[in-house]
Amino acid sequence: MAAAARARVARLLRQLQRAACQCPTHSHTYSQAPGLPPGKTTDYAFEMAVSNIRYGAGVTKEVGMDLQNMGAKNVCLMTDRNLSQLPPVQIVMDSLVKNGVNFKVYDNVRVEPTDRSFMEAIEFAKKGAFDAYVAVGGGSTMDTCKAANLYASSPHSDFLDYVNAPIGKGEPVSVPLKPLIAVPTTSGTGSETTGVAIFDYEQLKVKTGIASRAIKPTLGLIDPLHTLHMPDRVVANSGFDVLCHALESYTALPYHMRSPCPSNPTTRPTYQGSNPISDIWAVHALRMVAKYLKRAVRNPDDLEARSNMHLASAFAGIGFGNAGVHLCHGMSYPISGLVKTYKAKDYNVDHPLVPHGLSVVLTSPAVFTFTAQMSPERHLETAEILGADTRTARIPDAGPILADTLRKFLFDLDVDDGLAAIGYSKADIPTLVKGTLPQERVTKLAPRPQSEEDLSALFEASMKLY
Repeated sequence: MAAAARARVARLLRQLQRAACQCPTHSHTYSQAPGLPPGKTTDYAFEMAVSNIRYGAGVTKEVGMDLQNMGAKNVCLMTDRNLSQLPPVQIVMDSLVKNGVNFKVYDNVRVEPTDRSFMEAIEFAKKGAFDAYVAVGGGSTMDTCKAANLYASSPHSDFLDYVNAPIGKGEPVSVPLKPLIAVPTTSGTGSETTGVAIFDYEQLKVKTGIASRAIKPTLGLIDPLHTLHMPDRVVANSGFDVLCHALESYTALPYHMRSPCPSNPTTRPTYQGSNPISDIWAVHALRMVAKYLKRAVRNPDDLEARSNMHLASAFAGIGFGNAGVHLCHGMSYPISGLVKTYKAKDYNVDHPLVPHGLSVVLTSPAVFTFTAQMSPERHLETAEILGADTRTARIPDAGPILADTLRKFLFDLDVDDGLAAIGYSKADIPTLVKGTLPQERVTKLAPRPQSEEDLSALFEASMKLY
């Protein structure tokens, strides 16, 4: 009798699985396992962590009240040299003064930070003995401030203790951190929502970072008025980061296929794989990019477009901050880290620079051609959101259709014609591959495993876009 009952339950479960919705939005079959089956090697759960977010034109002026409400007496205000002369920083300082909050300014943040620039900020934070932090700027400033807060709160830790393995030890953060308020001035990184801080590790000429829910900002103040100060190339390149955050998190390996299964919740990674909640944020962010990015680039006075890109950045941040990114980001780190002489237009810096969003998006046509076979419905769905006519599309064509849609999108926004246009050649491919290999934290979230030969082919296919 018991055997018959078990067989009937198994038959019903199979029927339910066959009847499950197979539309593109639900094309990953998510595990709902209530516990850990014996021998389970992949994860069975995911968790959402995000900063508190406050959005509104002019909301920056509330920052002094927020710090006063927190009881902050000695605040570190971090920014970069360019922004320190612009209205966003002045508005923050005026609010701090008005509310009687003592503060010191650190304006030596490096655009595309390095381990050295992180350590300079950390030293400033340690000496200042601050009880709260405010970061005003793009991802570089927010990430630098996260690192300064972390290591000033854990003064006896070596720098590599918290840096992602295999470059660092990747130790979990167990110390309490000080409150950190992030005021983003670009529309790209979504760093105001995430527990991730990225930097160039100069010794190896690769990008790596720190990933822990513990370092995410306490509060993100998203003020669309700040976006009116961005030059058009900065709008474009930061928007490409939003685009790839959304595409990569939505097409990432599903969370229940990621291994190993953590033995303790504290070791569940920040980047967990695609999941039903991150999917919602990623898709909505992608729709906003499709509708508003070109307008935001072409018209600096289009407050509606620039405001919505500012929101899209946060939405994509909530998505990828929990699902993760994969190959575009993994391959981008050596592209920006090995830069030779290229200096991007509209960036006032004294060193060669491939902006992060540009380094990410240049490989996107090749990457999504490569990954499409693992979740073709999702690739077609994203192509349609970006403007492709997919009514007669065949499943095997999902990758090329999304790739062509991306190429047209980039061409319309005057993006450099591939890696060759920013100074790379086929001779650089082995070094670029070598720089990608340590990025396992993200490359292992690609839905399709990749060999060194695959990575070489992807870099080669990205040398020229059009």
